[in-house]
Amino acid sequence: MAGKGFFIDTTLCTACRGCQVACKNWNRNGTIPTKNTGSHQNPPDLDGNTFKLVRFSEVETDGKLAWYFFADQCRHCLVPPCKDTIEGYVDDAVIQDEATGAVVFLEKSKEAPHEEVTSSCPYDIPRHRENGPMVKCTMCIDRVSNGLKPACVKVCPTGAMNFGELDEMIALANERLAKLKPKYPKAQLLDADQVRVIYLVVDDPKKYHKNAVASLNPGIDRKTALRRMARPAKGLIRTFVGV
Repeated sequence: MAGKGFFIDTTLCTACRGCQVACKNWNRNGTIPTKNTGSHQNPPDLDGNTFKLVRFSEVETDGKLAWYFFADQCRHCLVPPCKDTIEGYVDDAVIQDEATGAVVFLEKSKEAPHEEVTSSCPYDIPRHRENGPMVKCTMCIDRVSNGLKPACVKVCPTGAMNFGELDEMIALANERLAKLKPKYPKAQLLDADQVRVIYLVVDDPKKYHKNAVASLNPGIDRKTALRRMARPAKGLIRTFVGV
């Protein structure tokens, strides 16, 4: 399959948050006030200045406490519903780069209704930057287009984060899955046939994060579909009457 992809092996993640810091640093994103919420996870959620967030989940099983770490980010879906939703309101506001498959929001995306865009994402990823566009991980397309790895992958000290040709990442993910299956029967790859960011987990995905797997079927809703159908017709009317 053409384009680039990530393979994120959660079994190798130590929650150092190097990827989270590198993402913020490379994108020159501002800081936000944080507070103690009873978890080492900070900030509490993705936001207009946080495109990548290492989520901490404490799970107790048979009296034993376990931590599940999940480096959450945009999955760069093969068929991105956020793109369909935004384009239901405004043209040329989202790019799906041909070379990499990266889904990138442009400034015009601010004209789309923010809540509708976020709710259309099966992973609850897009966020709105105040007085600006919708934002999320860009796959570090500026770095990747110049032969560099995404900032988050570059700094990962354990090999939990990997990046390359999508076919190669799928092969690497399947190889790692096969090694872990005997010890971890619940091990699986998350939505690997739908996205460019493939996670490997060894337990119920919901224990890592409620949106670790797609929470809805990718695609556009009826309202958005009807709106998109109507927009070209309006253009034809304008052309016909000479407006």
